[in-house]
Amino acid sequence: MSPAVAKESEIPPGTMKVVRLGELRVAVCNVDGVFYAVEDVCTHDDGPLGEGSLKGGELECPRHGARFDVKSGAALRMPAVVPVRTFPVKVVAGTVEVEAP
Repeated sequence: MSPAVAKESEIPPGTMKVVRLGELRVAVCNVDGVFYAVEDVCTHDDGPLGEGSLKGGELECPRHGARFDVKSGAALRMPAVVPVRTFPVKVVAGTVEVEAP
């Protein structure tokens, strides 16, 4: 069973919300009504991705401008070259659930 992290209405399209799953911080992103979850840690310098900006399906780190694809986790812009971890998301009866280790 995946833990519930938010109501669907709490994360409108084009926004994100950082949640804690144990010791793990996860940025849950809503891209055009589809939810994605990535670890809230930039692979370049451990910056808080959830404090950055979500532009379309790209999440930009607030520290040095690295960008990541929220669907695949791929690093899209330097200085990051290593992908960020992603986690499966599902919406059940209006509740967003994230499957994390």
